[in-house]
This record gives sequence, C-alpha cells and structure tokens, in this order.
Amino acid sequence: MFIDDVEVYRDWDSASWPFTIPAVRTIATGGLHFDKPLTFLVGENGSGKSTLVEAIAQAFTIDTRGGHGGRKYATNDEPNELGSLIALKPPLGDRRRIHSFFLRSETALGVLEFMTDSGPSRYGERRAAEVSHGESFLQVIQGQFDGPGLYLLDEPESALSFRSCLALMATLHDLAETGSQIICSTHSPLLTAVPGATILELSERGIIRRDWQDLELVQRWTEFLEDPHRYLRYLLE
Repeated sequence: MFIDDVEVYRDWDSASWPFTIPAVRTIATGGLHFDKPLTFLVGENGSGKSTLVEAIAQAFTIDTRGGHGGRKYATNDEPNELGSLIALKPPLGDRRRIHSFFLRSETALGVLEFMTDSGPSRYGERRAAEVSHGESFLQVIQGQFDGPGLYLLDEPESALSFRSCLALMATLHDLAETGSQIICSTHSPLLTAVPGATILELSERGIIRRDWQDLELVQRWTEFLEDPHRYLRYLLE
C-alpha cells in the first residue's frame, strides 16, 4: 500500500467548493482510509469521484492531466484545489522512485496523442491518433500497468467495450495481487465486480462502504436489463 490515508491538513470552509460536496466534507472531517490494494469510488455525476482521484494524483506529484508519474505535461490548467489541501499518509520520500500512472478519461486523448508522438516508451507502438479511443487506452494499459506501483483511474470504462472491460478487470486484479495499489472512479457495474475490492459509494450522505450487490448502480442496471420497458415507458411515451 502506497497510500493508507487521505487527510485535509489546512483550514477549510464548508460553504466553499469543493467542501460543498458531501463526500469531500466527509474527508475533511474524518479523513479517508484505504484498507485494500484495490478501491473503487462510485456515485452519481457531481458526487466528487473525479475530484478526489485528481486531488490524490496531484498530492502524489502526478500531473493532473494524466500520464506516468515523475514528469510534467505542458498545461495551463489550474491545479486541483483539493489536491493542495490534502496530505497522503504515510508520507513518502521521493515519489518519483515509485512507478505511478494516472489514466484520466477526460484528458486522455490529448495526453496519449502527445506521448505517442513524442516518443516515451510503454505508451504503445501505434500513434494514438491512428487508433480508436479504446485501442489507445488498451495500449497504455498493456504498457504501463505492470506493477508494483500506484495506479489512479478516472472512469476508464468510457472508452472500453464489454470485452475490453473484462480485460481491464483481470489487469486490476493481477496488479492488486502483486504489490500494487489501485484507486479507480467508475460508473461501471462490471469493473466494480472485481473480487476482494473495497467499494466506496459517494453520495449526499458522504462516503459509505458498500457490497457490490447493494450498489445503486448495480441495482438500476439489473432492473433495466431485466425489463427495459420499465424505464422506457416513462422516457418515451
């Protein structure tokens, strides 16, 4: 485990973003503890999943646009506000000595095109601009996700097919079994089914640990697949 706890170590204002997000406020008041190598963060849009993963990346000195740790991608983006207020425990020395990677779906296209054009190794043999979005994800997963290390993912399923999600599940499971730590935000009932993972649901109630079958996203997908008309009659009629 490279990160056991996340704590807010500076003064914070509950009326100011991002502390208006219940999940972030939960961390500010009581911290967040990781007890297993693989942790999934799930919740509705705006629940704070991506904000938290991005903040952890920044605090670990990984570029918030994504890519491998120990380098800085050229960007004019503002730093993640939460990332400048949190401390990761245990404190580490030179984090550049730890293999780390942040796969952020929102900015992955630009980052992966830049990397495959400029030549760093382990991003794939084909230029990202010449393959599909999903293929570019698979190239970097195959090249970079070879623990031990810290792997942060923000909604990686956005570019992946069902079969590719299954391949990613196997990769995450293998990494967790061989000394890596993975923190992944997702909307996918598929990814969150990896055995042995901790699943944290972010909602208006803060952060609650859940079993896979009790997740709202699992229940809603199950209901829809069993009877699509249950939802479609309200949407289309």
